[in-house]
Amino acid sequence: MKLENQKKTSMIQHLEELRKRIIITLVVFTLFLVLTFIYVQDIYNVIVKDLPFKLALLGPSDIILVYLIIATVVAIAATIPVAAHQTWLFVRPALTAKERKVTSAYIPALFILFILGISFGYFTLFPIVLNFLMSLSNGMFITFFTTEKYFRFLLHMTLPFGFLFEMPVVIMFLTSLGIINPYRLQKIRKYSYFILIVISILITPPDFLSDILVTIPLLLLYESSVSLSKFVYNRHQREKEGKKERYESV
Repeated sequence: MKLENQKKTSMIQHLEELRKRIIITLVVFTLFLVLTFIYVQDIYNVIVKDLPFKLALLGPSDIILVYLIIATVVAIAATIPVAAHQTWLFVRPALTAKERKVTSAYIPALFILFILGISFGYFTLFPIVLNFLMSLSNGMFITFFTTEKYFRFLLHMTLPFGFLFEMPVVIMFLTSLGIINPYRLQKIRKYSYFILIVISILITPPDFLSDILVTIPLLLLYESSVSLSKFVYNRHQREKEGKKERYESV
């Protein structure tokens, strides 16, 4: 009975700690959202300054929605390090001193990869897909872009890559904790490929070129994640063998 009460108390403490970390992350996100919204017009002007066409509004509320989309993306990017740090604080009691040191290095990597993912979508994928879709009209149609639809399209071409580019770091982190290993990832490769292909189809416009341009980087990300997982796994195995040899020699 006493042991059961201790387990319930421990579970409640874990839930309270998780609740605390979630609240801190949400508060920070809200602060960044408000701060970004103050300067959102400047960010908007930077994004649209080189467009070869004018954006149109169909209603007075459209621009507010666009500003909210821009502010949300920037706030998410700024909150990533905080969210990663809060996650680390939550799992830290279960880690050894060495594991704490290793996992703390993943926090800046999460932010860097998120920015790289968004940059890849914005500077590489988005122009290719947009130019391809515009070329399909071939002078047969009048191009008319509403601000809302343009930024929704831009959002679909950038934000998902911010999260998908986190894959290598997340897999390395889970491998370092012993939750997954590269051999398990290799066994589920075909299922992972299928899921990534479905994701690429869902986040891109309904054309073959966009699907290919998104699918290839995702598959490369998965393979790089498997390689990094193998590196982390083998390093841990060597460390275990070294400790075992030292113990046996004593």
